[in-house]
Amino acid sequence: MDKIEKFLDQLWIERALSENSIAAYRSDLKQLNFWLDLNSKQSIESAERSDLQLYVAHLSQAKGLHARTISRVLSTLRNFYHYLNRVGARIDDPTARIISPKIGRSLPTTLTEAEVVALLEAPDRVSRIGVRDRTMIEMMYGGGFRVSELVDLRMDTLNLRQGVVRVFGKGRKERLVPLGGEAMLWLEKYLKEIRPDFMNGRVSDTIFVTARGKGMTRQAFWYRLKKYGKIIGIKGKLSPHTLRHAFATHLLNHGADLRSVQMLLGHSDLSTTQIYTHVAKERLKNIHQEHHPRG
Repeated sequence: MDKIEKFLDQLWIERALSENSIAAYRSDLKQLNFWLDLNSKQSIESAERSDLQLYVAHLSQAKGLHARTISRVLSTLRNFYHYLNRVGARIDDPTARIISPKIGRSLPTTLTEAEVVALLEAPDRVSRIGVRDRTMIEMMYGGGFRVSELVDLRMDTLNLRQGVVRVFGKGRKERLVPLGGEAMLWLEKYLKEIRPDFMNGRVSDTIFVTARGKGMTRQAFWYRLKKYGKIIGIKGKLSPHTLRHAFATHLLNHGADLRSVQMLLGHSDLSTTQIYTHVAKERLKNIHQEHHPRG
C-alpha cells in the first residue's frame, strides 16, 4: 500500500490532478488490492497478467461495470505499473497485452433551451437560498463550468468590472470564462444581498456558500439541481454536467465555432469538443423529421 500512496503523490506532483481524480485512482487500486487478497492471489505489486485479466473479467461479469468504467480502471492500472517500472520495483508490465473493451461513443444528455429557462425560473427568487441557487444555475449554464470548478470559485478569481472569472480546470489548467449579462446580474445580487448574510461575520474566500457560511459541495449542488428538475418535470437524467452539455450544444446551435467552444469548455483536445457537433446535428435531424412533410 505504501507504493500506491507514493504513486499517487507522484501523480499529484507531475500532473497536478484534482483531489477527486486522485481519490478515483486510489479507489481503483485499493479495490484491486482487496480482490487479489480475497482470492489468495499475488499482492498488487507482484500481480501477473493472468491475475489482472481475471480481475477485468470480474469487473465485467460479476460486477456488471460498463466498458467505459473498465477502460478507466485499466488506465489506472497501466499508470501504476508504469510507475513501478520507473522506480525499479518491477521489470515487466503485466498490463502490456491486456486489451481495453471497445467503447461506443454515446451522445451526452442535454436540455432544450425551453427546459433550461424553466430550470432557471424554478428557484424561489425571494428566498436567500433560492437566489443563491438561481445564481449558481445561471453561472453553470452561462459559463459552461464543471461542477467542481463552480464550487471551487474564489473571490480573488472574479473580475466583476470586466465580467470574467479565472477558472482552474483539469490539470490545474487556467482559463478565463466570460459571464453573460444575466449571470452577472444574479451574481452581483447574490454577492451584495445574500452572501454577507450567509457569512454573518465569518471569513471565507469561497464565492458560493451554504446558509451556515460553509463552502457549497458538488453533492449539495447536485441535490439542489435534481430538486428543481423534479419541480418542473424534467424527465431523464439531470446533473450539473447536463448544464455544461447544454451550454456547449446551444452555443453551436446558434452559430458558435467549434474552436471557441473548445476554449470556453477548457478542453485540451478538439476531438473532445466535437461530440457536441453530433448533438447539434441530431437535434436538426429530429426537427426535420418532425416538421418536414417528407420527414
